[in-house]
Amino acid sequence: MRLLIALLLPWATFFTIGRPLSGVVCLILQITVIGWIPATIWAVYALSQFKTDQKIREALKG
Repeated sequence: MRLLIALLLPWATFFTIGRPLSGVVCLILQITVIGWIPATIWAVYALSQFKTDQKIREALKG
């Protein structure tokens, strides 16, 4: 579900993973038509990093 959000509303992805400042910067980037593609790529990358961080935390817990 977050991947779909990252593709359609990249700025919203950052708010769902707890990075509101990045979300605001991404929204400003997304406002421009040219900035939509980099914003989407950035959101998908940040989402993949978030998932990796979660897996690492789970592995360290036990």
